[in-house]
Amino acid sequence: MSQRPPSPRERYRVQTAEEAKRIASRQLAEGGPGAISLNAIAKEMGLTGPALYRYFASRDELLAELVTDAYNDLADVFQAAAEQEGAHSPRARLHALAEAYRQWALAQPHRYQLLFASSAGSGQLAPERTIPAAHRTMTFLFDTLVKLLSASPTTIEPQAALDRQLEQWAERRLGPKVQGLVARHGLLFWTRLHGLLSLELLGHFAVMGIDPTLLYAAEVDALIGGEETPRRPKKR
Repeated sequence: MSQRPPSPRERYRVQTAEEAKRIASRQLAEGGPGAISLNAIAKEMGLTGPALYRYFASRDELLAELVTDAYNDLADVFQAAAEQEGAHSPRARLHALAEAYRQWALAQPHRYQLLFASSAGSGQLAPERTIPAAHRTMTFLFDTLVKLLSASPTTIEPQAALDRQLEQWAERRLGPKVQGLVARHGLLFWTRLHGLLSLELLGHFAVMGIDPTLLYAAEVDALIGGEETPRRPKKR
């Protein structure tokens, strides 16, 4: 049985919420998470503040919507990178994912900083929505690492306490196939690239006279290793 089409009132509600999120995204780009104001959004839309609260019960609820949308957008980018031609082997796929991560961050720095440079992206807001969206992005990385590490030996020494914590986290969020050592590889991979990207977005490498494209490529090569020759990241 087919679903009934949305009523005019339901369509209006969706359109209003989407318009509010577009304005909030602009505020985010202009001034960071602290610049997002429900009252300012309502005023721009020609609504009263209380009227907008019928769509978003609080500012945190609106932030959670932006976080969820950003994580899902990043996951879509990762999926496209993982499925692209030439990304068939685990190492080639990791290179593709790392490149996609950087290009997404450079193209949308305000969304990157919302997720990874503010507490809003940590899962504290609406965890029932934001955490699954966040882990959707991580799935591509960990699935690829499982394949890579099952075929290649690792030189990382076990760290029982840390690996046990990571394995418990991975089992809750990613499934039992991700063991502690794989989770440690994945988190080290992400945190090291995150550190480089954060410094790049803040302009540190430009002041130092260092090409961040070359530095990022060197770090990805060091993290992944192997003999395959990846495509170099694109310059900004």
